[in-house]
Amino acid sequence: MRVKKYIVDSMPDALQKIRNDLGKDAVILNTKEIRIGGFLGFFSKKKIEVIAATDTGSPLSTAKTKPIIRNEANIGHSQLAATTILNQISSVAVLEEPLPYVPDVIFANAPTPPVIKETPMAKDETTILAELRQMKDMMNKLSSRSQILVEERHPVLIELEDQLLSQEVDPNLIQQTLFRIQEELEASNEEMNRENAYAIAKKHLLQTIKSDIPKNIGLDTKVVHFVGPTGVGKTTTIAKLAAEQVLKHHRKVGFITSDTYRIAAVEQLKTYATILNIPLEVVFSPQDLNKAFQQLHDRDVIFMDTAGRNFRNEMYVSELHALIQNKGKSETFLVLSLTTKYKDMKVITDNFSKFNLDKVLFTKLDETDSYGAIVNLLNDFPLQLSYVTNGQNVPDDISAADENTIIGLIMGATSDE
Repeated sequence: MRVKKYIVDSMPDALQKIRNDLGKDAVILNTKEIRIGGFLGFFSKKKIEVIAATDTGSPLSTAKTKPIIRNEANIGHSQLAATTILNQISSVAVLEEPLPYVPDVIFANAPTPPVIKETPMAKDETTILAELRQMKDMMNKLSSRSQILVEERHPVLIELEDQLLSQEVDPNLIQQTLFRIQEELEASNEEMNRENAYAIAKKHLLQTIKSDIPKNIGLDTKVVHFVGPTGVGKTTTIAKLAAEQVLKHHRKVGFITSDTYRIAAVEQLKTYATILNIPLEVVFSPQDLNKAFQQLHDRDVIFMDTAGRNFRNEMYVSELHALIQNKGKSETFLVLSLTTKYKDMKVITDNFSKFNLDKVLFTKLDETDSYGAIVNLLNDFPLQLSYVTNGQNVPDDISAADENTIIGLIMGATSDE
C-alpha cells in the first residue's frame, strides 16, 4: 500500500493529482481544512489536506506482479513494510482525527465527490457523504432558528439574555425571544437598538402569559377549591379573597376546610371566619362533604381549603381528588410560592393537573426578586394567571396579577416603576 499526502486549493485539484500519482484505484483516507503561510496568524491561505492511498499491486505499477516466495527474509520484510505503512497512517490520519472530518469547503466549492473506485465500499462512502451533507444543512437551519451564535449577536441581545437568565427564564424561551427580535427587525429593515429590541421581547413574553379570561373569581362561581403544597400560604390567601368577596362584591361566603393535619390550621381559618362573620365547616373525610354543603346551602360562594400534604405522595393526592366535588359552577386554584424552585414548581403543577386546574395564584411576590417562574409555568402549562400576593396583611396584600408589571420586572424594571 502507498500512502501520500496532498496540500491543494480544492478537491478537483486533489482528485487530478491522486489519479496521476496513485492511479484510478486510489481511495481517499482523510480530508481536512488547513491554513498555510501568513505572519503571526494573519494573511494565511486556506488549503485542503488530502490523504490518499492505493494498493501496491494496483495497475499503476508498470512491472508485472511477481509471486511472493515464502521464506523468513520475505516475511520479515513484509512485516517491516506493514509496520511502516501503519505508522504513516497513524501519524497522519488516525491519531490526528479518529473520525474523518468533511470540511464545508468540499460542499461549497465542489459537487458531490466523485467515486474514485467503483466498489461496494466506495458506494457506501458516497451514501454517507450525502447523508452528512443533509445533516449539515438541517443543523444549520435549526441553529439559525433556535440559537444565535455568540460571535454574531448584537450587544443588546447579549445584555437582554443576561437579564432574562438572571430572572431564571427558561433558556429555550429566551432563545425564542432573541430569534423573534432578529426576525422582526430584519423584516422591518430596522437597525437594532435597546429600545426596539426590548419592546419586541416584552411583546413576545406578554403573549406567553396574557389571556382574555378574567383573573378574578367569577360572580357566578359557587365553589372555589384551593390546592397546593405545604407552606405556600393557602389559608391566608383564602382569607384575603374571602374579604374581597364580602367587602367589595357583598357576597355571602362560606368556608370548608379539610386541613386537619396541620397544627392550628383550623384555628387560623376560624379566626378569619369570625372576623369576617363567615360560617366554617370542618370535614375529616369525603363523606362529610355533603353535610357541609347542606349547612352552607344559603351561601353565594364557598371557599374550600385543602391540606397541603406531600405533593409527591400519590395516596395524598388521590385523597385530595376525592375531596374536590362540584356543587354548581366551580373553579380550582393552584397556589404556588414564588420562592419555590421552578424545577419543583413544575413537578407540583404536573401532579395537581389531574384536578382540572383552572387558574394559578402566586404568593410571596415580596420575598423574591426573581419572577421568571411565572412565565415558565404559563408557557409549560395551560393555566390562567389570576392573583399575586405580596405580604401577610389581610385583606390588603393581594391583587389581580398585572402581566405588564410582571414582564417589566423580568425585563429589569424596579418595583417602583
